[in-house]
Amino acid sequence: MNIYIYILGLLLFLQCQSPEKINTIHLITLDPGHFHSALVQKSMYEKIDPTVHIYAPDTPDLLLHLKKIDDYNSRLEKPTNWNTLTYKGSDYQEKMLYEKKGNVVMLSGNNQRKTGYILAAIKNGFHVYADKPLAITSKDFNILKEAFLIAEKKGLLLYDIMTERSEITTLLQKELSQTEDLFGNLIEGTQDKPAITKESVHHYYKYVSGKPLIRPAWFFDTEQQGEGIADVTSHLVDLTFWECFPERTITTSDIKLITSKRWPTLISAKDFSRVTGERYFPDYLQKNIVQDSLEVYANGSINYTIKGHYAKVSVKWEYEAKEGSGDNHFSIMRGTKANLIIEQGVKQNFTPTLYIKPIRGGFNEASLRKVIDKLQNKYPGISVLKEENKFKIIIPKYLREGHEAHFSEVTKRFIKFYEDGKIPNWESTNMLTKYWLTTSALKMAKENK
Repeated sequence: MNIYIYILGLLLFLQCQSPEKINTIHLITLDPGHFHSALVQKSMYEKIDPTVHIYAPDTPDLLLHLKKIDDYNSRLEKPTNWNTLTYKGSDYQEKMLYEKKGNVVMLSGNNQRKTGYILAAIKNGFHVYADKPLAITSKDFNILKEAFLIAEKKGLLLYDIMTERSEITTLLQKELSQTEDLFGNLIEGTQDKPAITKESVHHYYKYVSGKPLIRPAWFFDTEQQGEGIADVTSHLVDLTFWECFPERTITTSDIKLITSKRWPTLISAKDFSRVTGERYFPDYLQKNIVQDSLEVYANGSINYTIKGHYAKVSVKWEYEAKEGSGDNHFSIMRGTKANLIIEQGVKQNFTPTLYIKPIRGGFNEASLRKVIDKLQNKYPGISVLKEENKFKIIIPKYLREGHEAHFSEVTKRFIKFYEDGKIPNWESTNMLTKYWLTTSALKMAKENK
């Protein structure tokens, strides 16, 4: 009799649990060490519980993370209301796995440890939402591959934060490349003249949320942060897949790695101190000191083909941007009727600007305006302006959200996957292919000194 009463009570309890509560994400932040971990929480989300559990060692990285969350909670305009519960201790990972205070582990920090964190979280039944890169070496890639296999068997989500898909000129470049009347078809290209090129310039010293960014000293150790060819290029490779072959599966057999190279950025002791707050180079960086400057292999380029189309991505790190500028991006997609070009230089006032340059005998202006009119339904306010031998896409200010706002867009995408209970197959496959390519390219570049 008692067992029937128990079962009836259990059923009544389950019925009382609203779908909203069952579908809520309870976030855990593990060992935050990069400002991206805080940017995920710059906004509030209906489906994410405001109480976030943090498990981390007691380090300056943790204090910087907590300060950013406090700043978001106390700002005058649209303050957040995150409730942070922090566990500090050397056994932080074991404590997290044992207590199971949440269902989604968010990772953004030391990349040397990240892939191991991912595997441990997946093995213990957590979903994983992680900042790029998910792997910085070929050894990491093999661990990541195992994590994806286990995640698939357990029905768990494993997703990386690809913010650059939300940048408006990139979105429009992708949209226009899928318009055959305007763009034609993506050319095959050559190694010297690829079908798609992505170049990205980043800076060590910059402002985030209106304040100078303090970077941890380990950020300058490529064994912990990863080399540029395995770090930032993950964004660029992702865009070549996503723009050229939207929602199509790309496997390693679709990729041919042709060449890759790497080169260092030199950081003086004075500049290192300014961006980290450290007085001296730590012992683990001494191996990279060359003539009193720190040699950081943050730069690299990769030449490859995707389904027979040539592509090139490259990343460059400088110490500080020029006045009025910042991190910037260049991209070109070459079609049979037009080239789609994103520039962000002095001429563009360092603002990403999309141009359409017709190929001789390609589209006419009337067809372009027809395409833009149709895109107005999705991107209200865009227009086109003729400039000499090309056309400039005019983008209203409200569509230019900025890098920090893009974290909210990606998080909303992850929430949708969480509600659906799965990530599209093409996303998961393409993530693995992407990290196979970046880690293989790094291995090639190191072998071909």
